[in-house]
Amino acid sequence: MATEKYTNLINNLRSFDKVAVSFSGGVDSTFLLYAAKEALGENVIAITADSSVLPHSEFDEAKSLCESLGVRHITFEFNPLSVDEFRSNVKERCYYCKKSLMSVMREIAHENGFDVLVEGSNTDDELDYRPGSKALQEMKIISPLNEAGLCKQEIRDLSKKYNIPTWDKPSYACLATRIPCGEEITLSKLNMVEKGEAILHEHGFLQSRVRAHGSVARLEIMPCDFDKILSEDVRSAVVQGIKDSGFDYVSLDLEGFKSGSMNIGVTTN
Repeated sequence: MATEKYTNLINNLRSFDKVAVSFSGGVDSTFLLYAAKEALGENVIAITADSSVLPHSEFDEAKSLCESLGVRHITFEFNPLSVDEFRSNVKERCYYCKKSLMSVMREIAHENGFDVLVEGSNTDDELDYRPGSKALQEMKIISPLNEAGLCKQEIRDLSKKYNIPTWDKPSYACLATRIPCGEEITLSKLNMVEKGEAILHEHGFLQSRVRAHGSVARLEIMPCDFDKILSEDVRSAVVQGIKDSGFDYVSLDLEGFKSGSMNIGVTTN
């Protein structure tokens, strides 16, 4: 079934003369870029925003992935904190951020002779609260993976089959998702989260989040890693590292990692 969906994806991409891919370097956008390169060869570019909500390590990895795929890569600086609704962290902040971001990407695509801009949403994204999807629909940004009916697991399975290095990369979301809705988003808070998560990654907690609740860092890791983080040497190092990042207190969420956990209580009403 997944292979058939991939064939449909390739055929759909071939219906365009050329495409620009909104590229973050994550599992989905990397798979989409790989498929676009297979479908259209040199008639593909990748566009990546250098932003405060994307860790520097992710930005560097995106550049390396484009080099390995042999795809022309265009980068630009984007400051989401200049978007008032994003900075004030309204419940639909992603809508305003996505609309601003995609407007710039589409302009860059057009300037380089690419009239079609695609992005990597998949069918699983419809299961969570994602106001950014509304912006994509309004701007008629194409989501080929979603149109092909591909879910995240199928994308991982196909990525592994085609030796795409991101097949087992942990799920990721922008750093702003670590800050409770309604609490102002600042560069300082984003930097604290980025540094805190880097500490967790250094200790092997790859699928993890640092949720910022004022001066408290709420750590989400996989339940299977609880014993590891509670071992004295790791616990002490993680706590000190998180505090050095700017937090005063460090807590462990006993429910474990949960993508979109900050959306609890946030509705479209």
